[in-house]
This record gives sequence, C-alpha cells and structure tokens, in this order.
Amino acid sequence: MSPTPSDSPDLGRAAAPPDLPPPPGVHLTPDGARFCVYAGHAASVDVCLFDTDADGAEHERRVRLPHRAHGFWFGHLDGVRAGQRYALRVDGEWDPARSLVHNADKLLLDPYARALDGTVGPDASLHGHRVDDTLRGDLTVRDDRDSAAHVPRCVVVDDEFDWGDDVLPRRTLRESVVYEVHVKNATALHPEVPERLRGTYAGLAHPAFVAHLLALGVTAVELLPVHAFADEPELVRRGLRNHWGYNTLGFFAPHAAYAAATDPQGVLEEFKAMVRDLHAAGIEVLLDVVYNHTAEQHRAGMTLSWRGLDHRAYYRLDERGNDVDVTGCGNTLDLTHPVVTRMVLDSLRYWVQECHVDGFRFDLAVALARGKDDGYDPDHPFHVALRTDPVLSEVKLIAEPWDVGLHGWRTGQFPPPFSEWNDRFRDTARTFWLSDLAASDAGRPGHGVRELATRFAGSQDMFDGRDRGAIASVNFVTAHDGFTLADLTAYSLKHNGANGEGGRDGTDDNRSYHHGAEGWAVDEAVLARRRRSMRNLLGTLLLATGVPMLTSGDELGRSQRGNNNAYCQDNEITWLDWQLEPWQDDLLATTRHLTALRREHPVLRQRTFFSGRQVHDDGSTDLSWYAADGEQMGDRFDGPAVSVLQAFFNGSWLGERSVLVVVNGSAHEVDLRLPSPPGVHRFERLWDSTDETPSGTGEPVDAGSTLAVGPSSMQVWRAA
Repeated sequence: MSPTPSDSPDLGRAAAPPDLPPPPGVHLTPDGARFCVYAGHAASVDVCLFDTDADGAEHERRVRLPHRAHGFWFGHLDGVRAGQRYALRVDGEWDPARSLVHNADKLLLDPYARALDGTVGPDASLHGHRVDDTLRGDLTVRDDRDSAAHVPRCVVVDDEFDWGDDVLPRRTLRESVVYEVHVKNATALHPEVPERLRGTYAGLAHPAFVAHLLALGVTAVELLPVHAFADEPELVRRGLRNHWGYNTLGFFAPHAAYAAATDPQGVLEEFKAMVRDLHAAGIEVLLDVVYNHTAEQHRAGMTLSWRGLDHRAYYRLDERGNDVDVTGCGNTLDLTHPVVTRMVLDSLRYWVQECHVDGFRFDLAVALARGKDDGYDPDHPFHVALRTDPVLSEVKLIAEPWDVGLHGWRTGQFPPPFSEWNDRFRDTARTFWLSDLAASDAGRPGHGVRELATRFAGSQDMFDGRDRGAIASVNFVTAHDGFTLADLTAYSLKHNGANGEGGRDGTDDNRSYHHGAEGWAVDEAVLARRRRSMRNLLGTLLLATGVPMLTSGDELGRSQRGNNNAYCQDNEITWLDWQLEPWQDDLLATTRHLTALRREHPVLRQRTFFSGRQVHDDGSTDLSWYAADGEQMGDRFDGPAVSVLQAFFNGSWLGERSVLVVVNGSAHEVDLRLPSPPGVHRFERLWDSTDETPSGTGEPVDAGSTLAVGPSSMQVWRAA
C-alpha cells in the first residue's frame, strides 16, 4: 500500500505562509530544511523522505508541502539533516491533450538536487502513461505502477568545504590553451594513478595527470558533462551505456560514477577537491553543460522529474502539445519560460559560487536562445541575463553555436562576451591538409589558400561584429564528436559498427584521408605521411590566432578504431592508452613544442584582428602575406593551384619577436624564397613539420634566401 501524507508536526513553519516562495531546492536550517519546487499546474506536491531501518529495508514517508505561491510549492520540514534521501510526488490533472500529465505514482527527482544516490533502472513503470515491456503504449492512459524502485534518491548535502587558499587562476583567453577531456577516459588506464582513483575526479587531479597537462601547456580543462546523467533505454537494450554524458538527469549534482568516493557527500567533496587542486596548478576548470534537453527524452519517454512536475512549463511544445525538438534528443527545454531560465542560471551560479568552476561550454547553445517564434535571438533574455549577471558575466562562456533545428547554424552570431566553437576553422584545416591532399594524390586541384589564411588570422569575417575580437574564435580540428586526430589520417570512412546502429550514426562529412590505405595495418611510407599530416593539423591549430582547443589524446595519437561517434563506448575504444610507441612520444613532444612556441610569441595570440595596417615608418604592417617567390601575395590568393603561403606576423610594434609561418599544401617539395619584410635581415627556424621530433633553433638564414620546403608541410621561423 502506498504511504499517505503525514500530519503537520513535521512542518515546523507551516502556519504563516510568506508572500514569496524561498529559493528553489532544499536549504538546511538550524532545525531542519526548507523545501521548494516549481509545479505550476499541480494540485499537490509531496516530499518523500526515505530512511533505512536496522534490517536494511527502506521506508518512504510522505510530507505534503503546505504553501503555494506563483506556482512554487514550499514548506519547512523539521529534523532534516545532511544525508537525508528524498524525492517528490506530484498529483494533479491528467489531460495529455493539454500537456497535463501529473501522476503521483511516479517518483520524481528534485531539479535542484545537489546529489543523487543510485541510477535509473529502465523499467516500464518509469513512464507516466501505460506501456508494455517493449515500452510501446498509449499516451492517453495514465499508468498506476509505482516507479520508486527504479529511480535514484535525491540527497541533502552540506555545502561546507575547506577551500584553503583557493584562488581562481583567471587566465585570459589570449593565453588560454583549452584541453577537452572526459573525466573517465583521461586516467582509466593511467599506470601512475592509483587503481582506485583511475577514471575519477580525484584521478584527473592526480599529480601524474596534472604534470602531463602542465608539460603540454594546458591552461584549462573543458570537462565533458559532469552533471548527473542517465543511460537511454535503447542503449541499455543494446548492452551499451551513455558514455559522453549528454543526457542530463540533474543540473546541480555531480555525476557519482566519476568519483572514487561512494557516498553522495563524498562525491561532491571529491569534485570540489579536484577543482581546488587544478587551480593550485594554475589550471582552470570549464564544464561542458547540457541545458538544451534532458534524459526524459520525447513525450513517450520516461517521467523522471521535469515532465512530472510541469510538462507544459519545462519543455518546448507546439500547438498540439508535441515536443519541439531542436536537439535531436526528443525534447528541448523551454528557456522562454522564466522558471526554466531561472533554473539554468541558478545551476550555473551554483557551479561557480559553490564549486569554483571557471566557465562553461554550452552544448547546442542555439537551442537556449530560441524565442517564442522558435527563431534564434542573439538578444534572448537568457543571453541578456548571462551578460549582465555579476557572477556569470565574469567567467568564460563558450557556445557550441548550432543546434539541429531550422536555421540552427549560427557560428559568429553570438553576442559578447561569448566565444564560440569555430567549425569553419575545423573544416578548413581538414580540407587543406587532408581533403586537398587526397585530391592531389588523385590528380585533382585543391581549394587554394585563401580560406586557410582567413582562419589562421582569426576568422575576422565571422567574429568582427560587436567588437568581439579574435578571442571569440575557439579553434579546433577535432572534438569528442568525430574522428580523433590520428583517425582523421587513417580512415576515409567511419567505422561505427560497435555502436549497433548499422552505421547510421555519426557524420559522413569527415574531410579525412587515409593516405592510401584504410586502417592502421599499412606500410611505413603511408604511416610517415600520416604522422606529418597530424603535425600539420596540430601546427595549424596551435599557431593560429584565436583560442586553441586540443582534444584529449590527440597529443598521444589516440585512435578510436575509426569510430567517429563513440558516445556509447565506455571501454578501450575511448580510454587513453598511456603505453606509447616511439612515434607517439614524438607526437607528444611536437605538441609540447608547439604550445611553447605559442606561449613564447605573443604575436601569435592577439586579442584584436590583424588589419594589414602600417605600424612603422618603414612601411611594415602588422600582418603580411607572401607567395612562394617571397613577394606580396596581392591578388594571387585565389585559385586552387595556389598551395603555398607565407604569413609574417609582425611583433616589433608590440615590442615582441616577429614570426613567419610557411605553409606548403602541395604533395611536392617546393623551392621557396623567404620574404624580406622591412627591418628584417635574418630568420631562425623554430619548427618544421617534416621533422618527426622537434629540433632546436637552426642557424640564422638571410631574408630573401631560397630553400626547399618539404611536401605537405609547415615551417615556423623567427625574425632574428
């Protein structure tokens, strides 16, 4: 028999309802806790308290929240302490045609819960409507099975934590090198991390991994989702799991499976300790956050939290009550509703203020700023709130500037202070170094150098509006989604069979090239060409103007065996293998060398765009482009036959050293004449991508000298 709501003695402050509700969530008081949740169309809300007796049996006790104001239900419960397990039940009208799907038989998670205990165990009872064991059913028929056995418990936690002398690193975007990393993948196989800490928050902050980050020149880790998340039922049926975490179950709770600690309070404290320890090393922590959809999926999906509280408020619905899905995941949170926007802002502030994180990357960020007409609005209230909030406007804000809805591609259109993932940079770098190389091998012309030059100089054509500058462009050639750097050079086709979707998942627009043979079992000549392409891509990424983002493992030549959508592979396909072959050691050394070059030459990391403006009386300009003959490019940029380019970044007017970057995109060696910019008489070579291992600074060479540049390669020179 279901428990019934208890009487009022537990409601220690129920007598005098205030005019306004308290902050949402659970907040401890000296004699208990205040509970508050939004359920704007509900008839009642019960807090369900779970306790375990001496025999280990769990008991549920329900306490009805007595107060309601502006759609929020709230009350004070005496005797609640940190560690208390709880959840919610909401009753009200059942009218699916009007998107009213209240069902008190379904245990619901508090959207503001700061810790979760347990996992979602896919079961038919988790649906608010009647379904069979295949999860097919009738959306109009309310289901009366209790879902409690298959739902995690929310946990009241104590926010106190010893931060010591923690100071936020406050790295500028100019100096930033972002490292996108999955918490588990990073150290699951790391031999120097204690086994019990591998794949955990504590493992990520272990001195062995921190030393790797520091040697690599990383200034910020961007963590794939660490908000509590659930596995999709379809994946569970295939014997797989959601590994990336883009299936949020709680926006305030750290994902417990990433902790070495086993109790919810310990999970939260381990996360905070990770942030504190990374800060001590000067490394910022950015979170990849998924506020565009939830784990409840489409209307026929599970009822776990938001749908059971107020389906009409939390989700975007059309005039027929169907989900407006611009995420590809079944539902879209509706940030035109003030309660939803508040939840997202409260979540962001929580992670900054209570957990000391340094910024966020917003997954499918266009979905967060679609207005009531479903169109993208750069002045959406959510954007305005972020830009004006005294806490959030001071942290790093990075947008993934697209979603899967109509007119969803919006790269370059976000307002300041957002930076954006620059997919045009990714596509251009891959096209120039891989697709065009494949075309050259087949006797076809490539795309030329104009697009590469534009991206290399900071993508002014995309980010010049609103005085955003070059730091608005987050440059990348790979990310978690897609081929790894090594696989870009080894596979021309995706190989996603392990995902069990018949090859239908993952993009087909990879712009990759296998260099003559698909896969890794090939001869040394092909492998050597691949390694050079990897170095070229890394050089383009780490020397270009903008903010570079390196994908974890690319510096090690990590392969996912041709899988370009490994979202469900929690195994050796995605885990970093730290047992390196000699060529991988060389690639790591190259990556470290390139980040050092970037760090040592500020002219490569300007905040503002180069304009070609004269900076000295001798006629020198801030950025000059030269052709293979050492003369100004002028109108020779256009044409697929042009594959050689020299970019001279003039640092003298900044009091810095000047840098020349040489690019040869052809498949053949070329004779190149170094330019003679005003005031420059000699150059020192700093790097050549034809070298397997970075060499030291070479002997100075006179400006205007002619030298050989290897096929499909890059060189970096410094004005001596």
